[in-house]
Amino acid sequence: MAENQTTKILRRHLPADDFRPGEEVGLRVDEALLQDATGTMACLQLEELGVDEVSVPLAVQYVDHNLIQLDFRNPDDHRFLQDFSARYGIVYSRPGNGICHYLHVERFARPGDVIVGADSHTTTSGAVGAIAVGAGGLDVAACMSGQPLILEAPRVVGVELRGCLPEWVQAKDIILELLRRRSVRGGVGRIFEFHGDGVPELNVGQRMTICNMIAELGATTGVFPSDERTREWMVLQKRQGDWQPLTPDEGASYDEDEVIDLSSLEPLIARPHSPDHVVPVREVVGLRAAQVCVGSSVNSGYDDLAIVAAVLKGKTIAPNLVMTVTPGSRQILDIIARSGVFTDLIGAGARMLEAACGPCVGMGQAPASGTVSLRTFNRNFPGRSGTQDDNVFLCSPTTAAATALRGVITDPRELGPEPSLPPSMANPEIDDSQILWPPPKEDRRAVVISRGPNIKPPPPQAPLPDALQGDVLIVTGDDVSTGDLAPDGAVVMALRSNVDAMSSFTFRRLDPTFATRARDAGGGFIVAGWNYGQGSSREHAALAPKALGVRAVFARSFARIHRGNLIAQGIVPLTLEGTDYEAAQQGQAWRMPRVRQELASGSGTVDMQAGSRSFRARVNLSVREREVLLAGGLLAYLKAGGKPLSAGKAMSGVVDQGSPITQPAPGDEQDS
Repeated sequence: MAENQTTKILRRHLPADDFRPGEEVGLRVDEALLQDATGTMACLQLEELGVDEVSVPLAVQYVDHNLIQLDFRNPDDHRFLQDFSARYGIVYSRPGNGICHYLHVERFARPGDVIVGADSHTTTSGAVGAIAVGAGGLDVAACMSGQPLILEAPRVVGVELRGCLPEWVQAKDIILELLRRRSVRGGVGRIFEFHGDGVPELNVGQRMTICNMIAELGATTGVFPSDERTREWMVLQKRQGDWQPLTPDEGASYDEDEVIDLSSLEPLIARPHSPDHVVPVREVVGLRAAQVCVGSSVNSGYDDLAIVAAVLKGKTIAPNLVMTVTPGSRQILDIIARSGVFTDLIGAGARMLEAACGPCVGMGQAPASGTVSLRTFNRNFPGRSGTQDDNVFLCSPTTAAATALRGVITDPRELGPEPSLPPSMANPEIDDSQILWPPPKEDRRAVVISRGPNIKPPPPQAPLPDALQGDVLIVTGDDVSTGDLAPDGAVVMALRSNVDAMSSFTFRRLDPTFATRARDAGGGFIVAGWNYGQGSSREHAALAPKALGVRAVFARSFARIHRGNLIAQGIVPLTLEGTDYEAAQQGQAWRMPRVRQELASGSGTVDMQAGSRSFRARVNLSVREREVLLAGGLLAYLKAGGKPLSAGKAMSGVVDQGSPITQPAPGDEQDS
């Protein structure tokens, strides 16, 4: 039977058992990815699992999120991560080397691999034909210890791309169109596979934009074929040995279908405060902008920056705004420097930033109060920029360039013919000197791991008690992001290795009194609307409430990664009917008198008492998830000898393990 590309890859990484959407499956992992904001806690949890070294063919620790180093805490974390990587066999990318998603596609991601990363935008590597999935730090640590990546088998959405993009319309507009159609909740439990005659029109950089932002739909991941454009990319990266063709079979079917006629697209823009508030740019033209930011983990490649430079060449940005540009990696920085793009951007008045996440995660360059900021980034959740009353719009590089030139939101088609790009370097300089490979195995145990005073162990995991009771600490609306639970920015991100200290910022934007009230009450419950925990994979959004005593969260629905993080940390996720959600009020005393018994029995509901009112909350958990919660969390479950999957779904050793990614020999040159 004709198979789509997703099914082909999943079958290669599964036992012989069949799988159906909705079932829980375990995938053999080829590559693991960490970054500094999630890496310290993930490494501390890996250490608690008692392994001697990582058990995946490749694990890479990037440092790209928090490089401001306001005090000792960030450099202490970076030193810890470098030492830990050397001790446990992890490749280490030094600060300033680039953003993890862009770098991983450049130097490591391979077609057909399964990649798990402690960052929701790990999905970027789908641009080269990998199944790349974001997860919480503890889930990634478990995979690095040798456990499979456990997922609910996703539905596969076939996205047929037809035709070619018109002038001024870019890959960003393709993913914005998909967000306009599906919303930030429309990809949950789904992998989006791109196919059709429009796919060869997109180079790997353009595919990276789409796969990066597929996470904004709540999707498991997105994947493109590994075709001739992929091979061209691998040749430029001097990694042609990592390329293999990988496409869907002719006549392959999908669980759902979307068709996008590229030729019919126009410049699009996402209004505040969600990536799915998408409208044509022409509907918001003339709105005065105070800031334009280009780059970050999306739209930071050569083509993205070069088109901006071509629009601005010989001109000056509008006097009413400031502009920043962030290259995705040192390789991109090298290319734009040697091609003249860097000079053109500087000449136009842009502020050039280092190859790091920067303003995308609130690390500097916050917009002025109440002003409009146009960004080619992937998220515009309220307050994420660092300014609480921000008005962030998401757009393509061409729209950003046109706006920077005129000072108001501008449809780039108003500028006339699209300029041609300056020639890129046919063979970019490949400089891996800032990528540090671990020492030989026999030398690793001698590595001493430095631990600064802000690096604290993860909160302990205790078995689920027979009953849970407490006050409703907060009732929120829909689409609460992980940034509300564990805020972005230099101050809070410096506390990512100290959960107790960081917990004081939980729900800071929605309710500045939350942390104090939670501590005073001895913990309690959170009640939320639809899509609770959307956005980042940061497990700190579960760890911080746990440190405040939260043992259960009730929501209309949950975002995939955050739901997994709650379970991994022993916090029970339950769903509420609309009437029960509407009846919930802050301060109510709730009780679950038989919660442990009900979870152990496999019940689909939990009895609830709220004063004189009784109701039932729904439980949608696999057998394994119930066992994890009963143990008190994934660490406790694995340390007690818990199995990764239920009988019949455990990983077997008969699948092809593939060839590991190994350190290149010094001076090794590959033909280009």
